Amino acid sequence: MDGDDSAGRPAGSNAPPDADRAEGSPGGGADVPDGSHVSENPDINDLLATLDALSDTVDEGHEREQVRQTISLVEQMPGSSAFRTRITKYTSRDMAEAFVGSVLFALPLLVEGGVFEIAAWFASATPGGVPVFLLVHVGFVLVMTAGLLYFADFRQIEISHPILGLVPRRYAGILLVSLFTSVLMMFLWGRLHEGDPAALEQVSRVAFVWAGAAFGASIGDILPGESQGEDINDLDLTLNLDRDD
Repeated sequence: MDGDDSAGRPAGSNAPPDADRAEGSPGGGADVPDGSHVSENPDINDLLATLDALSDTVDEGHEREQVRQTISLVEQMPGSSAFRTRITKYTSRDMAEAFVGSVLFALPLLVEGGVFEIAAWFASATPGGVPVFLLVHVGFVLVMTAGLLYFADFRQIEISHPILGLVPRRYAGILLVSLFTSVLMMFLWGRLHEGDPAALEQVSRVAFVWAGAAFGASIGDILPGESQGEDINDLDLTLNLDRDD
């Protein structure tokens, strides 16, 4: 047959018999679950991106955990040390690490009399009845905590499942854990009511200790790297499934 060869390809075509099958194969640039296209020379970064996309497509909690375990194995492969700094999940162990970091950084402040002096200054500087310096201090804590987590080069932290679609879980967890630690330690050690201060001065004392506790919680959480265990979102899903059964 002059028009077509035995394979049904046009005569004179130099395309190999498997050319059509090669299209869409890994060597020719396969589509990954998120719709992106793999480069012709894929590296570990491409593999991790594909696995991350895959974790968003699976529905079962144990399947997501298997994908995360695969990601962890890839990050520990020789030559992939640049990717070991990634933190993709938030677990109960991260909360425990934040609590330990809060305690370590808050302890020196609890024995310092300067806490009372600064708190008194916060409570007294109220032009128009507004504790301006206290509010600025709280804003400083919020900004510095976010900077330690997401702008310093300690770890590459990926934001997933933000609260109400806006607030990162790790950021909210660190702030709440450190605040709880500050109030608890000051109350247990009698530093919250010493000298019978006014309510605003008590809040100021907690706010000052909270600054050190929040910084300690941030460092205690992210420096050890990604924690083992299930993500708290997957843990909630597992508990709900068990309850339904």
